[in-house]
Amino acid sequence: MDETHQAANDAVEVGAALRLIVGRIVRKLRQATDSVTDIPLSEASVLARLDRDGPDSPGALAALEGVRPQAMATTLAALEQRGLVSRAPDPADGRRAVMTITEAGRTVVTDRRSKSVRRLAEAVEQELTATERQELLAVLPLLDRLSERL
Repeated sequence: MDETHQAANDAVEVGAALRLIVGRIVRKLRQATDSVTDIPLSEASVLARLDRDGPDSPGALAALEGVRPQAMATTLAALEQRGLVSRAPDPADGRRAVMTITEAGRTVVTDRRSKSVRRLAEAVEQELTATERQELLAVLPLLDRLSERL
């Protein structure tokens, strides 16, 4: 087997393993945070993005989240109905709307994040040695770079 073929096989193997492991982690964290709020993951993701990056247009949010504008409109309508986001005209272009997270939305993000972080921290502390924690920490920038590429 030549090096190119081996590298492709390695990439497929790593990709498959990452998908399985990350999916398992996400499912378990979702189960833990579902008890905090009944908010779907798609809505939680938009809230977290608005909390982290600030106000944005529905179209830009759809592109960033990788969903169709119609799906984002449904998500934003649900968040708006719950009072978790607010809509205002874009000061630069009154034809566009800008979505902003509300204080109630920030509370939801904080509650979900706190529960998830606590659960992950407990698992890391109980399961991994100090050396393993450092190894995992060293891999995080690679995982972040991959997430940006997807």
